[in-house]
Amino acid sequence: MAMTMAMSYHHTLPCYFLASAAGALLVVFLHLPPLATAQPLPWQLCNDTAGNFTEKSAYQANIRRLAASIPKNASSSPSLFATGAAGAAPDTVYALALCRGDDNASSCASCVAKAFDDAQQLCALNKGASMFDDPCILRYADWDFLANTTDNRGGLLAFSFDNVSRSEAAAFDAASGRLVNATAGYAAADPARRFGTGEVAFDANYPKIYSLAQCTPDMAAADCRACLGRIYRSVAPTYFGGKHGGRVFGVRCSFRFETYQFFSGRALLQLPGPPGPPPPPPAVNATPPAAAQGRKRNRTGLVLAIALPVAAAILALAVTCFCFWRRRTAAAQKDSGRPPYSTNPDDIQSIDPLLLDLSTLRAATDNFAESNKLGEGGFGAVYKGILYDGQEIAVKRLSLGSSQGIEELKTELVLVAKLQHKNLVRLIGVCFEEDEKLIVYEYMPNRSLDTILFDSQRSKELDWGKRLKIVNGVARGLQYLHEESQLKIVHRDLKPSNVLLDSDFNPKISDFGLAKLFDMDQSQGVTSHIAGTYGYMAPEYAMHGQYSAKSDVFSLGVLILEMVTGRKSNTFDDSEQSVDLLSLVWEHWTTGTIAELLDPFLLGRRAPQDQISKLVNIGLLCVQDNPADRPMMSTVNVMLSSDTVSLQVPSKPTFCIPEMQDPSHLYSNAYNRAMKWQSTDKSKAPMSPNEVTLTELEPR
Repeated sequence: MAMTMAMSYHHTLPCYFLASAAGALLVVFLHLPPLATAQPLPWQLCNDTAGNFTEKSAYQANIRRLAASIPKNASSSPSLFATGAAGAAPDTVYALALCRGDDNASSCASCVAKAFDDAQQLCALNKGASMFDDPCILRYADWDFLANTTDNRGGLLAFSFDNVSRSEAAAFDAASGRLVNATAGYAAADPARRFGTGEVAFDANYPKIYSLAQCTPDMAAADCRACLGRIYRSVAPTYFGGKHGGRVFGVRCSFRFETYQFFSGRALLQLPGPPGPPPPPPAVNATPPAAAQGRKRNRTGLVLAIALPVAAAILALAVTCFCFWRRRTAAAQKDSGRPPYSTNPDDIQSIDPLLLDLSTLRAATDNFAESNKLGEGGFGAVYKGILYDGQEIAVKRLSLGSSQGIEELKTELVLVAKLQHKNLVRLIGVCFEEDEKLIVYEYMPNRSLDTILFDSQRSKELDWGKRLKIVNGVARGLQYLHEESQLKIVHRDLKPSNVLLDSDFNPKISDFGLAKLFDMDQSQGVTSHIAGTYGYMAPEYAMHGQYSAKSDVFSLGVLILEMVTGRKSNTFDDSEQSVDLLSLVWEHWTTGTIAELLDPFLLGRRAPQDQISKLVNIGLLCVQDNPADRPMMSTVNVMLSSDTVSLQVPSKPTFCIPEMQDPSHLYSNAYNRAMKWQSTDKSKAPMSPNEVTLTELEPR
């Protein structure tokens, strides 16, 4: 199972193909972070020599069966490892999935599920495929490779494009080699996971070297150690000499080393650093007489008496200045609304691989034909298109009058491009040719959730199972944004029109135009420019401009209650005493008559009463007034997925404003200008069939 491919960065580089006991290795050249890689993960090996299967065949059905079970089995395993087989000969499919030992269950499940999806696209109709990603590996084939745990054929090799200095190379290679070998031994000795991480101190230029090694947990300790040793010996002398870092992806065993910490948590193994320089030899006749020793001690004491207070004063002054500078920088950043990440043009270059030709998009959309228009919003129209390879896309064509500049847009797109999760809409490309500003996303056949949920006819398509599926998917996507992504992000505009649905009603969160990027230790932010959608905004944000991850939790709570009732949060029923959805739900919740509020389509259609009650309870917990009382997204997901967790009693939501009431006495003028009031008349509501638009950015 092998494949060769030529890749380069900045200029053409040779590509090497290795045939060794470790199998075929494909060389991919990488820059170390924060620079972009030549080809971003995932990487794939497609076994096109094994033959292809056909659409809607038994073989494809068996792959999909495994895609439905393997992610869950891997994430629920203590070792984050799963194997499986589906179907009968000659259509049997065998599969293996392994997540990194420092990963968590939710991220593991998402990665493996995405790997199945990616394999279907990148290795379309191939009977065998291997996908390598962080933090998971997936392989499936039409032959039983699971029977031989030592078969590590098919892998990828990558190494840093930069070298350490010549003077340090030999010592660096010795230190990194010692660390990789020690980490491999640690991983092999781990009976549960066959996983290890390590670190070793080096020098001032590279304070530490980090490493990771892992085998599939079904390997014997000796086999794991032999597998890791074999792949290291095969590649290290030729490719890793003097390199800042390198990695080998294998199905059965993998390792990696870098000069920065790339794994989570503390290293499981700490090696002592290299010995320091030997002390200088004593000078000839250097032994001082007793009087000289006394004078030396006196001079030393005098020097210390002067130097120590001076050094302490300088250190205190430096610390004070640094803290003052940090506070001033943070305050200026909040006041200006600038993102805490770089907008330097050099950093924005990472969007270059996403650039598409205008001619390509014109051909895909039939020159933006009216018949291909999916809808139109405040910042332009959305068109359906088909690329030359048959991929369906949604093209957002920003209007010429949009105030969103190219550099602002590029900055936002760089952010979105870094988000990889099955419940986040995938950015395919962008185009800035001539006067056009075009954003291309994956096409969602079922468009946005609001076009189905609030349509009296189409809402019948959303049975109870699909509604639970959508709620669970949105919650997982938010948990990724808040707690699992390398970037901590608050969406700030979660609503049904920003939840897109694929052909299987899998939800994907879209529209990151109002998203805010947080530092990892930052819990909340404040803005004077409030923008969002009435009915989904948390009270602390609407009234005081305070936003946090708990703001998104509030929006999710509203969406959950809408899913149960089929009613818009900002639509009111004159026949009810309550003036808004939250108060309406609370009244029926406290009187035990919540069934009266159910979407009429759910009545009598096997919607379990206990599940309905549970979902309403979770929704009400999410919309509590005090952000501290709302659960974190990880807690929400635990509550959604468990039937044994005891749910707390929610407090009454009091953020209730009549639709026609002028909120000027509550909110600032900035709020009134920014709020997007929505009509209660469905016929007048703006279309959002595939709303992948980027909402207008705040001034930065």
